[in-house]
Amino acid sequence: MRVDQPFVRRSAPLSAQREREEDQPLVMIVDDDASIREALSELILSAGFQPVSFASTRDLLDADILDRPGCLILDVRMPGASGLHLQSHLAENGIAKPIIFLTGHGDIPMTVQAMKAGAVDFLTKPARDQTLLDAVTAAIVMDGERRAEAAIANRNIERLETLTQREREVLHEVARGRLNKQIAFDLGISEVTVKLHRSNVMHKMEAASIGELIRAWETLPAQMRQVGAR
Repeated sequence: MRVDQPFVRRSAPLSAQREREEDQPLVMIVDDDASIREALSELILSAGFQPVSFASTRDLLDADILDRPGCLILDVRMPGASGLHLQSHLAENGIAKPIIFLTGHGDIPMTVQAMKAGAVDFLTKPARDQTLLDAVTAAIVMDGERRAEAAIANRNIERLETLTQREREVLHEVARGRLNKQIAFDLGISEVTVKLHRSNVMHKMEAASIGELIRAWETLPAQMRQVGAR
């Protein structure tokens, strides 16, 4: 595996050091041209970001760093799997990572394909330094927002899993905008029981208001917003 820009390593304390490093955005560069990898790494470093570069998509995948915060800068055409193939591979495996394509061989169909698949930008070599850095900044912000949303969703999934089946049913009905008496009728229970379940739901979901409860509900994956889903 060829890694041109190693991770920054420092001395103790190692646990705190490792945790800080893993929270820092990483700009992952994949290009088969060593001179371009070096130039891009220097540019990324000059902007205060941490680069790491690879000569092929296989090397990147073998490095097992795609769960790190940050973004990708990919060449389109390389020996082996291309940047577009990597984009498809990541999408198929549910790996959401902002991608900037930087290539000397782009064309309109290729650009359309990449952008439709969610690329942040598709730049032609040689790209202006500031244009590329603007794209990197936008990609890192995008990744940060996505990771924050995912963290909220995961937290709410964990809370949802503490609810009983009846509490989930009540939550589902509350999310539909149903009143207590309507929920009681639909579920065949008393209104007092509905109020008790709703109070338990509010407590377990850590929602201070119905509005907060609905917002938490909307962060859940669609399949988990079904009655009876686990």
